Amino acid sequence: MDGRWTIMEFEKLLFRAKAGDKQAVNQIIQMYSPLLIKNSLINGVFEEDLYQELVIELLKCIRYFRKKDK
Repeated sequence: MDGRWTIMEFEKLLFRAKAGDKQAVNQIIQMYSPLLIKNSLINGVFEEDLYQELVIELLKCIRYFRKKDK
């Protein structure tokens, strides 16, 4: 895969992560890692605690994810 995901593929990954698949969780964290790191910088300095808090929020998003009814 070239790094691009279809909505359906990403949704399947989310449901696997939500079901406790650690590999899927790690894959999502890796996917969002650049954004997490970018938002963990304060005045150009990487803040580990902030990064950890953002990862926790991402994990919460995975846990509470549900498919939107049309």
